[in-house]
Amino acid sequence: MKNTMTETSIRHDWGLDEIEALLDQPFNDLIFKAQMTHRAHFDANRIQMSSLLSIKTGACAEDCGYCSQSAKNATGLEAEKLMPLDDVVEAAQSAKSKGATRFCMGAAWRNPTDKNLAKVIEMVEAVHGLGMETCLTLGMLTQPQAEQLREAGLDYYNHNLDTSPEFYGNVITTRTFDDRLDTLSHVRDAGINVCSGGILGMGESRRDRASMLRELTNLPKHPESVPINMLVQVEGTPLFGSDELDPLEFVRTIAVARILMPASYVRLSAGRSEMSDEMQALCFLAGANSIFYGERLLTTDNPEADKDRALLQRLGIETEQTVETEVKAAKVPCKQAQAG
Repeated sequence: MKNTMTETSIRHDWGLDEIEALLDQPFNDLIFKAQMTHRAHFDANRIQMSSLLSIKTGACAEDCGYCSQSAKNATGLEAEKLMPLDDVVEAAQSAKSKGATRFCMGAAWRNPTDKNLAKVIEMVEAVHGLGMETCLTLGMLTQPQAEQLREAGLDYYNHNLDTSPEFYGNVITTRTFDDRLDTLSHVRDAGINVCSGGILGMGESRRDRASMLRELTNLPKHPESVPINMLVQVEGTPLFGSDELDPLEFVRTIAVARILMPASYVRLSAGRSEMSDEMQALCFLAGANSIFYGERLLTTDNPEADKDRALLQRLGIETEQTVETEVKAAKVPCKQAQAG
């Protein structure tokens, strides 16, 4: 049942009231619509697997209210330097030996310096030399930097919007929402695939969630991957102690993301450790078809691999033939991993 919808059915002109009306639908009706949309583009019983590892942790200059890696948040996280090239290549080779086809590297930077970018470019070229796709998440990029990365062979770049433009200032003050859009534009203009999503449960309203989705779906081209994160509350961050989001509200948002961006991978990202098996099953029913796999997401816990396999087996869900490995550290997801 894949790819039976026409290209004209993929819209980039959704209104905020339209999207909020989808979120307001009776739950059963919304899930039914999302599942039908999902089946038109994907195998409903197959998901993409990604793993997440930090290559440069902590001491980030940003003040993101959710992030354990911010130098402005007293989380006790010990900063680490950028991994040596040989260690990155070894990790990529190990991932490939386990069936990985894509390798994503990231660093907890506001934006890479030209010196740091040169080191990362060496990593991209080395990983490409292994016959693997490459992904990065390094913070903000200029257009020339994006062009350099594309010339080096970069395939994917992760840079999340995090939340709505209206709520954004309540979470982050060291960069603007437009800064994030500019980076996505630079990445797209350079011909690199985009991974971009957001974080739920930071105190935002349902209308904020609708607004964030509107920003993503009304981009000139939908992100190839849309990570939807549940806030992982880290002691020492400003958002620690936030009211927990209703699990069904999270599922609703997954469903609407699927309806709005029918051909994109919708990734169930950070926060799965706090989700019941039943909640995760509802997310898959709502159209999520990618997860982060393994015991850690950067600095926060993730369900153990054996538990994931057992759940997928119970649900009759298969994984894609190759495991997609993403090695990253930065800005939520391709952050906290509030992850790509």
